[in-house]
Amino acid sequence: MTNTRRTPKLDLKITARAGRTHVSFLKKMICRAHDSLKSPLSELSIAVVTDREMSKIHKRFMNDSSPTDVLTFPLDEDSRGRATSGDIVVNVSQALRESRRRGVALRNELLLYALHGMLHLMGMDDRTDAEFDRMHRLEDRILGKLGVGAVFHSAPKRASKST
Repeated sequence: MTNTRRTPKLDLKITARAGRTHVSFLKKMICRAHDSLKSPLSELSIAVVTDREMSKIHKRFMNDSSPTDVLTFPLDEDSRGRATSGDIVVNVSQALRESRRRGVALRNELLLYALHGMLHLMGMDDRTDAEFDRMHRLEDRILGKLGVGAVFHSAPKRASKST
């Protein structure tokens, strides 16, 4: 008998006051990304917020009042220390600015941020140049597999660093 690990089904909730039109797309794509990554996440909440809301959250948890693109908060872990549930906050205002600058659809930029947060919950980091490059190459590879295509590739190096 072979021991095959199954990816847990993802209980995904997305809330958005701004960017509501992109919620169904994000749900579909994040669930597909979750399946392909074999992530141990079983519960995930994504909040789509504006610069103002993001600045408040960033200040409260990171003592930085500037808006940022994405913040992640692991909530529960398995016995191996891997996040099994978490919250991701994505900034639709930042996504709108970046999508215009990159010439990509807003929904794809939002997906990039949500995927970035999911990778953080899976233990990836982007604090060093090597980690930053590795993480963003992986994001673009996943987005390509999802049929979206690379989103981050056109950004200048270190243009959008997140927590």
